[in-house]
Amino acid sequence: MPQDPVQLTQLQRIARTLMLANGLEPQLSEAASAQLRAISKPAMERGGGIRDLRSLLWCSIDNDDSRDLDQLSVAQPACGGSVRILVAIADVAASVAQDTPLDVHASTNTTSVYTAAQIFPMLPERLSTDLTSLAQGEERLSVVIEFTVSADGSISSSGIYRAVVQNRAKLAYNSIAAWLDGKGPAPAQVGSVAGMAEQLRTQDRIAQLLKRVRKSAGALGLTTLEAQAVYEGTKLLDLTPDEDNRAKELIEYFMIAANEVVARYLESKGFPSLRRVLREPEHWAQIVELARGLGESLPPAPDAPALSDFLVRRQNAAPEQFADLSLAVVKLLGAGQYVLKRPGEPAEGHFGLALDDYTHATAPNRRFPDLITQRLLKAALSGGPAPYSEDQLRTLAAHCTLQEGNAAKVERRVAKSAAALLLQGRTGEQFDAIVTGASDKGTWARIAHPLAEGRLVAGFAGLAAGDKVRVRLAHTDVERGFIDFERVS
Repeated sequence: MPQDPVQLTQLQRIARTLMLANGLEPQLSEAASAQLRAISKPAMERGGGIRDLRSLLWCSIDNDDSRDLDQLSVAQPACGGSVRILVAIADVAASVAQDTPLDVHASTNTTSVYTAAQIFPMLPERLSTDLTSLAQGEERLSVVIEFTVSADGSISSSGIYRAVVQNRAKLAYNSIAAWLDGKGPAPAQVGSVAGMAEQLRTQDRIAQLLKRVRKSAGALGLTTLEAQAVYEGTKLLDLTPDEDNRAKELIEYFMIAANEVVARYLESKGFPSLRRVLREPEHWAQIVELARGLGESLPPAPDAPALSDFLVRRQNAAPEQFADLSLAVVKLLGAGQYVLKRPGEPAEGHFGLALDDYTHATAPNRRFPDLITQRLLKAALSGGPAPYSEDQLRTLAAHCTLQEGNAAKVERRVAKSAAALLLQGRTGEQFDAIVTGASDKGTWARIAHPLAEGRLVAGFAGLAAGDKVRVRLAHTDVERGFIDFERVS
């Protein structure tokens, strides 16, 4: 049911209240606003080792409505059937100097917060969607991460340098994925740029090759359902699942490779860095029990390849239940963290990606750890000292981890209020649902339209996760994000 602007205002008020309650700033300080007003144009430099790569067939692939474009990519043939991949990252550090008011705001929130009510950008839209965005047709400074992928999917060489680039085509995940899968026509931007279709097919082929290598190493394939708000103007129309597709995989596996290259580059220069880690799960025994309950067995000690194979089998055997299984595994794996990596010391690694060396460097408009890493990279490239001490990086790592969790809380909670808002006034209606959890703490069920989860307050006896049920909407509370269902007997 469409919502009017008054109801959207209610949702935005809830979001702002939650931001403040979780230690996040919903708006700029006056000092940051004054600094923003003084920035009149994109940062630009020439010479000094900055390459001119504007002629390459750069493109961006992101959500349909995304304007905070952090990265571009292009593929070039190399020797012996290898392909050179170039990933250009927006040079946000050139516009936002360290310890300035805008940087203080970014370091407070540490991430853009994407709620169903509105986006709270880490950097103001004047920057993130314009002056520091790799927008189509605009010349922009960037940091280029280059790596060569051999025919077997291994990365044989890599390099990092600064360059001026120009986005030739702003593309969207869903339409590119449909075209790559042969389920839709080529988007207009693909057909209007000579060579872009071949360029994208090459990028897709290499991304799928990188994916196979990562999977063979034990990277985990997990699918969780994230609700994406659908608007018509100011009217919230629906919450739909934000599903994976081939175009998202293209970007995902390029970014994983680029982040690995950056981590190793900083190590080679003797620089400390922020690493993104996911340690071996402390609750592995519970993951083993979860598998046993599904008739599967896992080794007694944490084993990423074994878990990866188990997930593939379960996705093939029970695709409808895989998102809920994935969510259960994600909770037992624990959250990723940012940590200080001192040069020369062993890396903690990322269990889910089956990587020893991994950082976040590819989204400086949206994540503060990436902006920190970009400053470290630029210092290493110029031969200067690291702009952060190890103590500063250790403190920032802990703060970024904390604020990432707080931002996720806000996003989840606003999504619940948005679902309650969409269902408001529909009390008594019946829906097909699937039980997502049943324990002493309560029984929960999810409906598909809108994508919403609620508590079963009646008729839940004997139900187990994965059961399909018919439910009736009993009650909603938009302010608290509550949805109550009753089972229809």
